[in-house]
Amino acid sequence: MIPRYSLPEMSAIWSEERKLAVWQEVEALVVEAWSELGVAPPEAAAAVRRAAPVDPAAWKEREAITNHDLAAFVDLLAENAGPGGEWAHYGLTSSDVLDTAQGVLLNEAAGLLLEETGHLFTVVKAKAFEHRDTVMLGRTHGIWAEPTTFGLKLATWAFELARDHDRLTRARNAVAVGKISGAVGTYAHTPPRIEEYVCGQLGLAIEPASSQVTHRDRHAEFLQAIALTGASIERFATEIRHLQRSEVSEVQEPFRAGQKGSSAMPHKRNPILSERMTGMARLLRGYAQTGLENVALWHERDISHSSAERVIIPDSCTVLHYMLVKFAGLVEGLVVRADRMLVNLDATQGLVFSQAVLLALVEQGLSRDQAYRIVQRNATSAWGGSEHLLDLLQADPEVALSREVLTACFSTERFLANTAVVFERLEALELEVPEP
Repeated sequence: MIPRYSLPEMSAIWSEERKLAVWQEVEALVVEAWSELGVAPPEAAAAVRRAAPVDPAAWKEREAITNHDLAAFVDLLAENAGPGGEWAHYGLTSSDVLDTAQGVLLNEAAGLLLEETGHLFTVVKAKAFEHRDTVMLGRTHGIWAEPTTFGLKLATWAFELARDHDRLTRARNAVAVGKISGAVGTYAHTPPRIEEYVCGQLGLAIEPASSQVTHRDRHAEFLQAIALTGASIERFATEIRHLQRSEVSEVQEPFRAGQKGSSAMPHKRNPILSERMTGMARLLRGYAQTGLENVALWHERDISHSSAERVIIPDSCTVLHYMLVKFAGLVEGLVVRADRMLVNLDATQGLVFSQAVLLALVEQGLSRDQAYRIVQRNATSAWGGSEHLLDLLQADPEVALSREVLTACFSTERFLANTAVVFERLEALELEVPEP
């Protein structure tokens, strides 16, 4: 991912230095396992363990000769180890190292994503309780619907983030696997005890039936969980974009001192971060689609997935990490204009209370269709004119409701009386803390 959308914590996980270090750790553990079995001499295990890290520049130079990145690495690792280095990569195929190391990196990256998803959940949950009584218009199809609160809107975000956290946890478990089973998964040259030792030391599960690789449905699941989390953030960001429109103006993204919204129009305050979230979510969906394409490989393995994975896996993790961190900051600094929300609610001329009147008329004995058409007729007049729906209904001879009953229909409290249950559920909602 380009530096503009990369944060240091995730970039460090997917750096070439970190990758080569994990490759070396896998190779060292394998030689240690061979030594435990009495096959490799103990000094060989010590030599590979204390070998100087493979220099990325030298590795690239050697790869230019070998045209094989792992083979180039093994050559240099053996040279750095000196006597005993000949035991490096003993009995292994490239994917034993590559896929097991990738399981380590995916486990670390998923842990960071879970941490930031948890932080965003906490921020959104707190903001939901802060605004549980901040009354505003609910909108469906972009049209006035019924009263709600901004806190209720945010509560839906919090519950969705909790589901994202659950999905990422399951996906992490799916990809945190390794395999040391040889060229076609038969353990022909490496007994299962080697795999058990290596994966155990790395904190990985074992692919129970590998081919030459760990299977890519695992990685597709991980990328789908990432894309779904990105889609959640996109949903939230789209809402902010709509609510920040000039005609609505109910929320605003933070706007720091010295910031410029437009190079041409000094008055502009655009929802740029929310728009950025929308664009980045599109990237994640594309990466997830490629992950699905990588599942079907020829026989025990081909490398049609390899080139794509070098891009989509680090980039997906990096993009989502950036989105989680930046959107948490957006929510923390979000400007909520409760006064404007009330102005917009009043501007509906009472239209958003129409269902309460409909139900009251049904309770008085009218058929639903009769009641609906009476309220609809008056609502149409209110929409096109300057009179409040309550006044129009009071003047309508077909509306046989007392002033007290009719007025009660236009109370926001009536519409929000049962919303406490949502906040009770939200207060009880805690994320399961995953193991590191």
